[in-house]
Amino acid sequence: MILAIDIGNSNIVVGCIDKNTTYFVERLSTDNGKTDLEYAIGLKTILELYNISPTSIDGGIISSVVPPISNTIKRAVEKVIGKEPLLIGPGVKTGLNITIDNPAQLGSDLVVDAVAALHQYPVPLIVIDMGTATTMSVINKDKKYIGGVIIPGLRVATDSLISRTSQLPKISLETPQHAIGRNTIDCMKSGAIFGNAALIDGMIDRIERELGMQATVIATGGLARFIIPHCSHKITYDDDLLLKGLQIIYNKNV
Repeated sequence: MILAIDIGNSNIVVGCIDKNTTYFVERLSTDNGKTDLEYAIGLKTILELYNISPTSIDGGIISSVVPPISNTIKRAVEKVIGKEPLLIGPGVKTGLNITIDNPAQLGSDLVVDAVAALHQYPVPLIVIDMGTATTMSVINKDKKYIGGVIIPGLRVATDSLISRTSQLPKISLETPQHAIGRNTIDCMKSGAIFGNAALIDGMIDRIERELGMQATVIATGGLARFIIPHCSHKITYDDDLLLKGLQIIYNKNV
């Protein structure tokens, strides 16, 4: 069993996983002001909630798109499990064939998602990750990572709308009964939920036209569960995708 961690702009995904089982998936808030001890306490508390002893963990691996706290989390993991975790970066073997203009620019989270999807699902692939940003990664029939899409995330777009208008209130991410809202809140919910679903459907159509064939579509990320059920395309929701990818990469490097 390993401790797998993905550091995102809004949340830190934490899980324990082995070749056969994902024992848990939890999220901590990303906070640049926390010390390694504070993060260590959070990690230790999660393990205790699931009755997992740190001594039963063989190692750790971290992917991060927030460099300022990567080493803080690394030290926190070492405090908890007594072993130095692997931090995904230059020199780490992933097995992913990246053919974009500048492979070094590809976020480690997208690399991990792609590695996991390639291991489990048939190509070509579109991998959607809905977090602070909504990203769509495209892997062609030759198993090459050829590019993708970056879209403002659901909460980012909604918060921006609210902050720049004087009369629009904050809303919860609940599905309205109708696409045509009859009040301000339902109009906003329709735009957030159904609008994002339509956006994803439309982008899948465009990507498949460029690929010249239908693709397997996988979705992950904290916000995907709100949107994917309302898409017209067949999309598999896999909340464990990042952890599976981290486990595969860990095994390639130990």
